[in-house]
Amino acid sequence: MRWVLRLGSLAAGLLLWQLLTASNTRLWLRFDQLPTVVEVAERFAAQVGGAEYYHDLGSSLARIMTGFLLAAVLGIALGVVVARSRLLGDVLRPPLEVIRPIPAIALVPIAILLFPTDEQGIVFITFVAAFFPILVSTRHAVRALPTIWEDAVRTMGASRRQVLFRVVLPGTLPGVFGGLSVGMGVAWICVISAEMISGQFGVGYRTWQAYTIVDYPAVIVGMVTIGLLGYLTSAAVELLGRRVTRWLPREALR
Repeated sequence: MRWVLRLGSLAAGLLLWQLLTASNTRLWLRFDQLPTVVEVAERFAAQVGGAEYYHDLGSSLARIMTGFLLAAVLGIALGVVVARSRLLGDVLRPPLEVIRPIPAIALVPIAILLFPTDEQGIVFITFVAAFFPILVSTRHAVRALPTIWEDAVRTMGASRRQVLFRVVLPGTLPGVFGGLSVGMGVAWICVISAEMISGQFGVGYRTWQAYTIVDYPAVIVGMVTIGLLGYLTSAAVELLGRRVTRWLPREALR
């Protein structure tokens, strides 16, 4: 029933789009300037039949996965370290907090100067975009753990390593996966923006190229592709999160 409702709302949105654009409606918003659903579908079918579409798809996915995985490893590790070590927290937090408010896309000029290739620069932007949501979520998740859990294990003679791997890391998983999910969404925003600015291929680059030659159906195809990729990768992260936190009560997963 829920899938019927979801598909029905999507179909209703597409039908409304088709009616407004096909009838050249102008109600302050100029729907007559937009391509119809049929035109976009025809353009989409043409692009899916060519190799260039899949090349761009693979390039964007490779960039997002490389940057995101690096951000996940470093963000989780530093989040735990900063939350559990007062000394390292005092050393690492000031520079991290200064850099954190800077939008990742604003670092594009720095990335162009720092890295020898555009490809490495785009991965760097993706990494920065995903890194801070993961770091902050992990830090808060570690600090939110009830101290009684750790005290109980210590009274049974557990070492610091055992406390970390048997209490801290499992207990922070829900918060960590919340940060991973947010990080994935932000990473997509930034990788597409970086591809539009300095990329030579990729979904973002192809979408911007379509805009420069006034190919609006292709622009919409690029936007739809970005939306689908973002949805599928975020859903994969959430599915993995549910798998590794099966021990949580069902209500906590909703």
